[in-house]
Amino acid sequence: MAQFSLAELEKIINQRAHSGDPESWTAKLFAKGIDKAAQKLGEEAVETVIAAVGDDKKALVSESADLIYHWLVVLGIAGVPLSDVLKELETRTGRSGIAEKASRQDRG
Repeated sequence: MAQFSLAELEKIINQRAHSGDPESWTAKLFAKGIDKAAQKLGEEAVETVIAAVGDDKKALVSESADLIYHWLVVLGIAGVPLSDVLKELETRTGRSGIAEKASRQDRG
């Protein structure tokens, strides 16, 4: 079995977003817009943190999946391809995290 990828999930989300299917949670989120999708992303982030600090590995896996899904929905609604995020991560791998963070503060 081939390994499932975030790029595949991004493609599925895009297809469902524009499917017009009234039973699709993805289509509903896209229709409700960035505010609702971002709210859901925040909720999933909190639930992921709770699972992590609670040392609940099963919940951490489940909540992480929800978090990644909602993150990709937010990116999709915002028109930001996953490849842009991956390129940004790639540029950061050649330097220390401390130096990278300092460079972002200099830009802000």
